Amino acid sequence: MRRKILDEMPEIEWIEDETLRHNVTDAWAAAVASAGFGAIGDMRPSGNYDSLPLRTGTQADHIRSVARLSLKIAEEMAGLFPHFRYDRDLMIAGALCHDIGKVWEFDPENVARWKADPRRVGLPSMRHPGYGIHICLSAGLPEAVAHMAAAHSGEGELLLRSLENTILRWADHTFWLVAEAGDLLDSDSQWQPPAKVSTPI
Repeated sequence: MRRKILDEMPEIEWIEDETLRHNVTDAWAAAVASAGFGAIGDMRPSGNYDSLPLRTGTQADHIRSVARLSLKIAEEMAGLFPHFRYDRDLMIAGALCHDIGKVWEFDPENVARWKADPRRVGLPSMRHPGYGIHICLSAGLPEAVAHMAAAHSGEGELLLRSLENTILRWADHTFWLVAEAGDLLDSDSQWQPPAKVSTPI
């Protein structure tokens, strides 16, 4: 599973700190396996479990693109303003883990259960930012990375975002807005999740 994660998201190798790099890989491997997916790309390639998916590409492609956009924004600002300081490793790790909670929100069994009785635990019971906190902290990732998973979306409106999370938030929103404007979303989608697999961690 670790090899699959690294194949899907080679940007993990950009993280210089060895422990952080391994923890990001392990967090994703455990998360994907816990939901019974065989790969990140088995999840619906959309922003939310019920939003329009990409016409082509995978959830991993979205995450990779957001990580690359985030890093470019940070590098551009640092190149122009000598006093602009950001943590490159945390920027990459947090961007690569920002949607790690989607394994819960996008799990077909969870979605079916929520739709069957929305008033029991909600629809969804929690969005991916909430579950992302759990995964990141359980995997021993830094609080700064958990913060990025937790607060990159609407949930972050209730707190002060870190610099890296602010960059990530705009990169993530930019991705989906440009995808929509560029006709990259499939309004006629019949996308179905692949069959779940049982993969040991």
